[in-house]
Order: sequence, then C-alpha cells, then structure tokens
Amino acid sequence: MNQSQKGREESPDAPRRAGPLSGMRVIDAGSMIAGPLAATQLADFGADVIKIEMPGIGDSIRQWAPMKEGRSLWWKVIGRNKRLLTLKLSDPDGQEIFRELVRSADIVIENYKPGTFERWGLGYSELAKINSRLVLVRVSGFGQTGPYSQRGGYGTIAEAFSGIPSFTGFPDKPPTLPGFPMADSVASTFAAMSAMFAIYNRDHNGGKGQEVDVSLYEPLFRLVEAQVIGFDQLGIVKQRQGNRLAEDSPRNTYQTRDGVWIGISASSQRTYERLAQAIGMPELIDDPRFVDNATRCDNDKALDALLAAWFAQRDSQDVMSLFERADVVAGPVIDIRDIFSDPHYQARENIVEAADDDFGSVRMQSVVPKFAETPGEVRHAGRRLGADNREIYIGELGMTEQKLSELQSKGVI
Repeated sequence: MNQSQKGREESPDAPRRAGPLSGMRVIDAGSMIAGPLAATQLADFGADVIKIEMPGIGDSIRQWAPMKEGRSLWWKVIGRNKRLLTLKLSDPDGQEIFRELVRSADIVIENYKPGTFERWGLGYSELAKINSRLVLVRVSGFGQTGPYSQRGGYGTIAEAFSGIPSFTGFPDKPPTLPGFPMADSVASTFAAMSAMFAIYNRDHNGGKGQEVDVSLYEPLFRLVEAQVIGFDQLGIVKQRQGNRLAEDSPRNTYQTRDGVWIGISASSQRTYERLAQAIGMPELIDDPRFVDNATRCDNDKALDALLAAWFAQRDSQDVMSLFERADVVAGPVIDIRDIFSDPHYQARENIVEAADDDFGSVRMQSVVPKFAETPGEVRHAGRRLGADNREIYIGELGMTEQKLSELQSKGVI
C-alpha cells in the first residue's frame, strides 16, 4: 500500500488528538444515513458521539451491502469514531435513561418520523426542561410541518420531490436518479452545519439551545440556484440535456480512441479560446456560431460534433498531456479502481486506513475538509453492537450491575 494512503492505526482506546469539536457531546439517535452521517461528521472532528441502537437489532444500515463475512462495510464507515449504546427508546425505562444522557449533551440528532419523539415524551419542549442548552436536530423526509410531513421520507423520494431528476439525464431517457443516497448525504451535511450554527448562537447569544428542522428535499432544492428565479421571472422550466448545460458550452464528456471519457467545461471565453488553440482549431474562436458562450449554447450540437470527432482520433494520455500543457480545463471520468491508484488522491490522503475490530484494518474516505491546526481524524471503524454499554451505563451514568442485568433481561438494553 502506498504510504500516503495510510492513516493513523490505533485502537478505539488510544489517546485522542484534540479536534476542533473536542469537549462537545452528541447523541446520535438516528438510523440509516442522514442523521447518523451528520453525527459522523461531528465525530470526525473530535465530538464525543454516543450512537444509540435498538437492542438485538442495531441500526438498519448494519444489514446494507456490501457485506463481508456477514458484516456491513457501509456500517464501518458511517459508524466510525462513535461510542455505541443499545437502548430501546420506545420503552419507558429506555426513555428515562435517554433523558439522563441528554443532561450532559450538547446536540441530539434524530431522524424518526415526525411526532415519534413527542409520542415517547422526548420532544424538544420536554428535553429542554432537562437541558436548556440542548440543540435538537431533527431530520425527516419532508420536515416537521406541512401537509406532507407524515409521508415516508426515503432519500429517493426526496430526490424526486426536489425536482432534480426532472432535468437530469438524456432527453430521450427517463429522469435519472443519482447512483448513491444523494439526498441523505446532502441533508446530513446541512444537519451538521445547522447544528454548529445553533451551538454558536447558544454560546454567544444567551445560552439557550433550540430545535432545528432539516428535511431531505430542501437542501437539494436549495442547490438548484437560479431555477427558482428563472421560472419566476422568465417562465424557464429546465429540461434534460444529458451532460450539456443550457448555460455553458462546451460542457460534455467525450470518448477518446482508447475508450476513456474526458469531461470538458469551457464556458469562460478565455478557457474556450485555450481549448480551440490546443486542439488545433483556432478558427473556432471567430466562428460566428461559437463567438461567445451564449452563441455556443445556441449551437452546442454542432460544437459537440466537432469536439467528439477530435477526441475519437486520439488516446486519453495524449489528450490529457496536451491539455495540461495548454491549461485546458478537463479531466477523465474515473472509477473507484482508478481512485485507489491516483497520485492526487494519494497525495491528499483522501483514503485512510482505520483500525477495525472485525477485519484488523479497513480503508475508507478520510475526513473532509482539512484543518491546518485542529484536523479531524478517523480513529476507528464502526464497531459491534453495544460496544460501549458498560463503559457508559456503569462508568458514566452510575448504573449498578444488577440494574444493567435487569434492563438487559427486559430488552431495554
């Protein structure tokens, strides 16, 4: 393995480097992706994240492929850097224990169906009586309010509802959904960000926490940028254009002679002119069809045909070498096999090795973004169900052995 791909290998009990969130306590009461991934991002930067799972079952993500020897590799990533408890929140005894955990928490993250926490007596108004500084981040499909709030909230539905698939894909094909849980992943980032906004407000404006409502669809909808104002002012309804953009030309992927696809974006005039010079077609700069970005967008099919023919006659390495010398903005479409051997990924240490209870060590994505003085780190992969029950219940909450045994026999822990 290349040395730049290796992170710190250490046991979960090894001394921790202080990240920027060192000293912050987070309770991850979510399941699957959006809520737990938000908590993972906080854990990566030093927060003490206590992950709560259903006794005997665990988070449903533990059953998601890919699996190795009966264990989910997805869980290894989303469960990393967390301390693990089992606790049945639907049981009154479990709810009482949860309230004890809340006393010392800064943030609670949950992504149950709206109303579930209230039904259990764990709504924000009740938790705030215990800890007025608490920030409760609630992630759901359609938010805590509105006529659709009680609908099921999977990411696929949120992606469709955001409008993005309506303009993603090729015109003669069905709307295209992303090949990964994009809605959950984007919502998790907004949830982690909003939690820190609320903490800043608490610590600088009176000391009170608050409730934060994050839906799966709204973070995606926020990212469509000019489409709302474009429809409002001009009635524009964006359509599927494949890899093209109505606002940017040339912008597409082109296949080389050796079968590699290379992405191009040359919307600025200077970038376009460098491209035309590099491919030996300087006449395209003054061609009235392509004289500026607006006219190139109107004639994008003709320009695409010229570029596609040029790429098809050359091998990818020759194309990229030429473009690098000419400062053309381009890059090959690569897959995970390419990523593992790519020198830039290695130099940036985007893949790190983490200690793992089951497989010794595993490799996964590193922490993003990079901090100069207080960096985050991957301390260990996701561990086994209830790995920290005794440490927290007995060592921190002061539960007796007898009480722990009793709650275990009842299925509360």
